[in-house]
Amino acid sequence: MRTLDKQKIWSDIKSKYSIYLVLIVLVLVSWMANRNFFSVGNLSNISTQIAVGTILAFGQTILIISGMLDLSSGSVLAFSGVLSVSTYVATGSLTLAFIVGVAASVGCNMLNGLMVTKFKTPPFIATLAMMAMARGAALLYTNGQNIYQIGDYVIFGQGKILGVSSPIVFMVLTLFITWYILKHTIFGRSIYAIGGNEEAANASGINVNRIKMVAFAINGVLVGLAGILFMSRVNGGMPNGAIGYEFKALTAAVIGGTSFSGGIGTASGTLAGAFIVGVLDNIMVLMGVNSYLQQIVRGAIIALAVIYDIWSKSRRTKPKVVNVEAK
Repeated sequence: MRTLDKQKIWSDIKSKYSIYLVLIVLVLVSWMANRNFFSVGNLSNISTQIAVGTILAFGQTILIISGMLDLSSGSVLAFSGVLSVSTYVATGSLTLAFIVGVAASVGCNMLNGLMVTKFKTPPFIATLAMMAMARGAALLYTNGQNIYQIGDYVIFGQGKILGVSSPIVFMVLTLFITWYILKHTIFGRSIYAIGGNEEAANASGINVNRIKMVAFAINGVLVGLAGILFMSRVNGGMPNGAIGYEFKALTAAVIGGTSFSGGIGTASGTLAGAFIVGVLDNIMVLMGVNSYLQQIVRGAIIALAVIYDIWSKSRRTKPKVVNVEAK
C-alpha cells in the first residue's frame, strides 16, 4: 500500500511540477553554456521579448482549456494594432487609441465566437478564416504601407513602470488576472468542465455557448493588448507584423501543460512554457546557432510537446487492471 501511495505522490509531482523542473534545468544549462546568461540585462531582455507572445498564450490557454483554439491571433493582433496606431496619429489620444485597439480585437473574436457557437463551425476552421480576413483587412486599411512617426505611442511598449519595462508589467498583470479567472471564478470552473466533457457540462446546466463567447471575448482583450504593445515596440503600425505569433502562443501553452484535448491547463504553466521557449531562443542566439537551425529546433519542440500531451492523455485514460486473485 505504501508503494502505491509513493507512486501516486511521485506521479502527481511529475504531472504538476515537471514543467518547472525542465525550466530550471534549461536555465542552469544555459548559464553553463554562456556566463552572460544571468546578467540583469539579458534576463530583462528575455522577459521583454516574450511578453507579447505570452499575453497571447494566456488567451490561447483559456480557449484550449474550453476545447477550442485561435489561429487568428497574430493577424488580429496586426489589424487591431494598426487601427490603434492610426487612431493615435489622427487624434493624439493614447486613451482612444488603446480603446480602439482592444475593441477591434474583441470584435474579431466575437465573430469567431459566433461562427463557433451559432453556426457550429469548428474553431480550427473559424479562426483560420479570421486569420486570412484580419490580415487582409490590415493590409487593405493601410494599403500595405507601414505607419511611422507614432510619437508618444511608443510609451505602451517602450516605457517603464516603477523602473520595470512596461511589457513585463503587462505580462505579469495578465498572468495574475488569468490565474484568478481560471482558479477562482465560476467562469473558470465552467471552461474546465466544457473542455473536459461538453455534453456533461451542458447537462449540468452550464450555458456552453455563452461561456464560449465570453472565452473569445477575453481572448480578444488580450490579443488587442498584445497588438498595442507589439506596434509600440516596433515603432510603427505594421500590417505584416506578428506573422506566426499564433504558433508562438500555442507552443507556450502546450509546452506549459495545456492539453489540446481540453479541460487541462494553468496560467503559471503557460508562463513557464513561454520562458522555456524564450530561454531556448536566447541561448541559441548567444551561442550563434544558425537561424535556420533555430526554426528546426522550434518545430521539434512543438512536435515533442504534442506527442507528450497525447501520451500523457492515453496514460490517464488507460483502464487499470485489477488483480482479482490478489484480493
